[in-house]
Amino acid sequence: MTIEEKIPFMMEWWTKAQSAIVACNFRREDLTRAVRESNAMLREGCDWQFHALHEHNVPMLIFSAGIGDILEEIIKQHSQMYANMRVVSNYMDFNHDGMLVGFKGDLVHTYNKNEGALRNSDYFTTLKERRNIILMGDSMGDLRMADGVPNMQQILKIGFLNDNIEERLEKYKEAYDIVLVSDSTMDVPNAILKKIL
Repeated sequence: MTIEEKIPFMMEWWTKAQSAIVACNFRREDLTRAVRESNAMLREGCDWQFHALHEHNVPMLIFSAGIGDILEEIIKQHSQMYANMRVVSNYMDFNHDGMLVGFKGDLVHTYNKNEGALRNSDYFTTLKERRNIILMGDSMGDLRMADGVPNMQQILKIGFLNDNIEERLEKYKEAYDIVLVSDSTMDVPNAILKKIL
């Protein structure tokens, strides 16, 4: 199945999933507790990376086809959201009573999470002069995250291959510059950052 053929099914699945979440009477205050009680965590070394990029005023874009509110809460509980960081994702929409009533904006999914989503935002202006990118992803769809970056000169693509390793390894090696197999750390990206920052 081609990407174009997959997209309508992905949109239908996400729309149904979001409707199911809304039907659960989820409240804003439930979010912090749910993350705290979960086993959600960041890769080892993310805290150092977030801090280092902030200290050197390097923009950090985090694209997620998941739920942005949850991702930001995980970051806040295990590290810190810095001013140089932006999360592009699906965000919950709460009413004035704190009840989840839907999701904001257009659906972000595996095949449309790219810089084009920021084109009309204030944050996009901070990226205009940036020419080099380190792209990190854990799917083939993540390779498109840099699509739409104007004046890009260099891109280093780091792929995290976590499952179906034998089946996916060759494709990852063809698509990514570096492939990290079953590596739950940021050791390699951070070693590269230490050399260039």
